[in-house]
Amino acid sequence: MSFDTIIRNGRWFDGTGAPSAVRNIGIRDGHVVAISPDRLDETDCPQVIDATDKWVMPGMLDIHTHYDVEVLNGPSLSESLRHGVTTAMLGSCSLSTVHVGGVDAGDLFGRVEAIPREHVIAAVDDNKTWTNCDEYVAALEARPLGPNLAAFIGHSDMRTAVMGLDRATRKDQRPTRAEQARMEQMLTEALDAGFVGMSSMQLLFDKIDGEVCRSRTLPSTYAKPRELRRLKSLLRRTGRVMQSGPDIANPFNLVSQVAQSLGFFRNQLKTSLLSAADVKSNPYAILLMGPLARVINALGGNFRWQHLPVPFEVYADGIDLVVFEEFGSGAAALHLRDEVERHDLLRDAEYRRTFRKDYENKLGVRVWQRDFFDADIVDCPDESVIGLSFGQVGLDRGLHPVDAFLDLVLEHSTALRWRTTISGHRPEVLKKLARDPGIQMGFSDAGAHLRNMAFYNMGLRLLRHVYDAEKAGTPFISVEQAVHRLTGELADWYRLDAGHLRIGDRADVVVIDPAHLDDSLDAYAEETVEQYGGLSRMVNRNDDAVTAVLVGGRTVFADGALTDLVGNQRTGQFLRAAHRVPSISAEDGKLTSVR
Repeated sequence: MSFDTIIRNGRWFDGTGAPSAVRNIGIRDGHVVAISPDRLDETDCPQVIDATDKWVMPGMLDIHTHYDVEVLNGPSLSESLRHGVTTAMLGSCSLSTVHVGGVDAGDLFGRVEAIPREHVIAAVDDNKTWTNCDEYVAALEARPLGPNLAAFIGHSDMRTAVMGLDRATRKDQRPTRAEQARMEQMLTEALDAGFVGMSSMQLLFDKIDGEVCRSRTLPSTYAKPRELRRLKSLLRRTGRVMQSGPDIANPFNLVSQVAQSLGFFRNQLKTSLLSAADVKSNPYAILLMGPLARVINALGGNFRWQHLPVPFEVYADGIDLVVFEEFGSGAAALHLRDEVERHDLLRDAEYRRTFRKDYENKLGVRVWQRDFFDADIVDCPDESVIGLSFGQVGLDRGLHPVDAFLDLVLEHSTALRWRTTISGHRPEVLKKLARDPGIQMGFSDAGAHLRNMAFYNMGLRLLRHVYDAEKAGTPFISVEQAVHRLTGELADWYRLDAGHLRIGDRADVVVIDPAHLDDSLDAYAEETVEQYGGLSRMVNRNDDAVTAVLVGGRTVFADGALTDLVGNQRTGQFLRAAHRVPSISAEDGKLTSVR
């Protein structure tokens, strides 16, 4: 038997959580065809990867990205590839580019996801050749995709295309009967095309960019219960997924979105809700989340929280950070696009009093802990403040922390760079989340917030956390279970042909050197994004930790570098929900299983 690639002597994980073992893996025609404890015949094999002392596992899934814009002009998505992600999900948070045109896409993505609006408009207008979901999938697969893709259809995308952005973001407007029918038709077409489901959003501090509808919330937040019920009924009938972000300030909305997963004389609704479980602003929220998911699932639901498996550390340039949208004075500053107008506002004494009042108000549900003593300056033209918190600067200058922050923003604008950790700051809680079956580990926001965060390596960081505990003799889950959580568990729940490494499975593979799962994973680097006018974005660089990455049996990353395939040839494909590539049986003589 001949092979296209042999991976020799690696510790093999199949993605199911089963015990790992040292095995030799043979790949041919994009699939795994041999798994053996014995050495495979390497005669005429063009590529042999020595994985001695390394882990060989299925490529990881990233179930929450905003690559919808980047994939149009930068389809390699190499920042995810190089960290072992071989399947990325588009269409999160009610946002997709299936139906809207460039200007509407720019308004929807620009401010919410911190992607430069003008580049969103250009990317969509210059590339859009599709008019429906099937054509959209074909357009994606006509590009040199790096990883595989799967997708939600965005509720705000559909609502905007049908109603127009202005009407779709007015409280007194509802879709007409014909418009409702058209949205249902759009969703049906998406499900028929293999989309995993629909994403919506009820969180009220995600704001629209542009001029006409600037600072309104996303279109999906204006949908009434009847509109949502009719769309959800299509998901129930097909067994597809509803992804959403709850209105955290409205307990009824949160509870109703969790409870919607229940059937009770109808099909259950597979539901995944975004969460920042262990937020500093409310350390007790975590006590409710896990038990709530378990109760709903025990009653017959199919519910998951979606969570980042690492500390949620964010960076900001000046005041440009989405958490300021949470309260009135912060949103008022971000509403002003013109820097002169914004700075005039920040100087205003009455505005500052309002900002201080908002900052000091600890009542109500919020994401940001609003503590400038817990916000450290990492770069500034005034080197004397680097390494200090805004609170400390205030003490040194005899100022309220808010005034210290606003003064520095006025003096240095976006040259003032700072960071804070909003959630996931307690390692012992992260351990609990990592083993909670009601929580999915795979939320990176890749492709968005380009100057604010970099979690492309989130899977590697979870594996390090698990591996370090194992070496210390204090394991909280096994490495096999951690691999399963990042691969097969997600693929099976979303019904995708991914996440496993068994005979007949697609050869989406990552080879990891556990010796380099070290502190380098905590650092970030910066890399320019050519299609965004050379914008410098935050990225991760852990090239020693990842030895090789294969997509469909083809090597896309090896020895610390992307291969010539990346950006030039398509290695990934669009994965359709509930779709499986037919396995070739061993009786056909084409596969050999010698586990």
